Amino acid sequence: MSVHFAATDDSTSAAGADPADHSHFADVDDVVTRFADAGYLADQRLATTVFLQSRLGKPVLLEGPAGVGKTQLAKTLADVTGRELLRLQCYEGQDETTALYEWDYGKQLLYTQVLREKISQVVADAASLSEAVDRIGAEESVFFSERFLAPRPLLEAVRSEKPVVLLIDEVDRADEALEAVLLELLAEYQVSVPEIGTFVATHQPMIVLTSNNTRDLSAALKRRCLHLSLDYPDAARELDIIKSKDTGLADVLAAKLVEIVRGLRDLDLRKAPSISETIDWARTLAVLGADELSADLLSATANVVVKYDRDLTRALDALPRLVDPNAQVPDHLHSHGHSHGHSHGPGHSHSHDDHDHDHDHDHASADRSGKARRAAKDEPGRHGDEYYGSPGAKSDAGTRTVSASQGSRSFNARGARKRPV
Repeated sequence: MSVHFAATDDSTSAAGADPADHSHFADVDDVVTRFADAGYLADQRLATTVFLQSRLGKPVLLEGPAGVGKTQLAKTLADVTGRELLRLQCYEGQDETTALYEWDYGKQLLYTQVLREKISQVVADAASLSEAVDRIGAEESVFFSERFLAPRPLLEAVRSEKPVVLLIDEVDRADEALEAVLLELLAEYQVSVPEIGTFVATHQPMIVLTSNNTRDLSAALKRRCLHLSLDYPDAARELDIIKSKDTGLADVLAAKLVEIVRGLRDLDLRKAPSISETIDWARTLAVLGADELSADLLSATANVVVKYDRDLTRALDALPRLVDPNAQVPDHLHSHGHSHGHSHGPGHSHSHDDHDHDHDHDHASADRSGKARRAAKDEPGRHGDEYYGSPGAKSDAGTRTVSASQGSRSFNARGARKRPV
């Protein structure tokens, strides 16, 4: 098997980068400045990690909740370094054919049809079928060559003639088998193709992996990367981020919105609002011409940041309190004000007064001890006279008269049932 090696660019070796290369950062402050110019506010930890990546030539693994700027970091890195961005979006069940390479079978088949006459000439004087197969097998390298190789993002990053940023997004969604495929690339910046050989990067790519922590990644993968956990920023930095995006929302309202979003994140939500969704909410409110953040307006637009029905119910209950801790929750904002979980027949009415009375009764019952509630259930006469019979029927407390004929029919029906053998 032939092995193909490409010369490694000395300018991207671990010893240091060429000052003429845009991927070279003078220091950590240079990273902060260049990222800020591109619209990304990087804190000191993140900027230090990017600076070390450029100098040490190691991949970076970013872990944290969705929407905290992990993917955007890779995009900004490509922007400030002048590199092309190659992206591998990971998903469950993904294998190397969609990440590394695959063979262009359609092209191989087309060439086979076109060269049918030539193939016939190769095997024309073969003495046996075995000899004919051997002759064709000797030529199989023609059909498994770079001509028919379809590179996917990982191999494309290695074979690229220009420096690139490779984003391996949401690697935690892929199976562990893909992690094993990544190890060679992350450690040595090379990819092996069994039918051809090994491709070594001409220009060492800057690799960024992201994970939303849906599962633990292998120690082998983490060992090959610089690691950084990203979380939601503090209120001041998040406000700075929103201001940098020119949302159109007044600064005072933006500051209040950040406080409200941080309050929503403290709720037990299936998915907490991300920074990018907060930016979308700010833009939404600006488009609507908001001059104040009222509970009504925020409730009407809460679906911008809350994406699940259960979360929306909890958010609508909390928003009035987050806007004003002393506010009373209006009936129309109450989470169960319009959804009773059952349907009513025609002509049935249900007033809010009845609804409130039921809740008062529930709260009063909740104050009782369990023993008291059980005793109340056993108290004779706890139901009205009409509970067991038709309207107007009278009976003893909690008892119902059964005639002799009814009892006989019930006994006979029970005796007629077949018992299991």
